[in-house]
Order: sequence, then C-alpha cells, then structure tokens
Amino acid sequence: MNQSSAVKSQDKRGNGAGQDAIPLMPPVDVIEDSTGITLYADMPGVPKDQLNLNVEGDVLSIEGTVSIAMPQAMQASYAEVNSSQFRRVFTLSKELDAGKISAEFAQGVLKLRIPKAQHAQPRRIEVRAN
Repeated sequence: MNQSSAVKSQDKRGNGAGQDAIPLMPPVDVIEDSTGITLYADMPGVPKDQLNLNVEGDVLSIEGTVSIAMPQAMQASYAEVNSSQFRRVFTLSKELDAGKISAEFAQGVLKLRIPKAQHAQPRRIEVRAN
C-alpha cells in the first residue's frame, strides 16, 4: 500500500491481555483526492455491531471482533490466524476534518471518508483587472 501523507498508521497493537492474542492489523487502502481521503479496511467476519470506530484528537482507531458461527463438533486441525480481534490506529493530518468522518460497512469492507478541512481544500483565486 502506498500510504498517504494525510493519514499515517501508528502500527500499534494491543498486548492481547485478557484476549485471544495480538489483534490482527486489517489491510487498508488509502485514496487521496483534492477534497479528502477515502480509507478502505478489510475486516472479514466482523459484524457491524462488533465494529468500533473512535476519533480522539487526531487519532483514529478502528477495532472489530470477528464473529463466525462454527458448528459445535467442528474444530480446526490447523489455524494460522489465532486472533479474533482487528485493531488499527492512525494519526490524522491537521488538513483533515475529523469531525466530518463518515463510515460505511459492507461485505467485510469498512469505507471511511475523511474530508479535508476547509482551509486545506483547493480554491480558485479570482484575478481582478483594473
């Protein structure tokens, strides 16, 4: 992923205390345009009610708990993924308006739209002639 300068991943993971294991870091794509950024985070198996988004200051955190129904008699004979938690934290640029973040979640993909603050948006300057 080519990471935008408008949003930087802090790559901080929890210690897993009291949980299954270290949370998984969901892969993200960040697309920047003239009016803001769009962030896509893959979080398969997370139901909407187990998704938690928070903004505190310039820090955006994304968390989710995987909930996949398994038949009682079924047990994995081998599993590379042992965590049922997703967690990723980003530091937002001052150019972004954290108060206007919108979110959509469909088919395991979280889409966040974070607009640029008014002062950071491109504007046309009128030139007057005398």
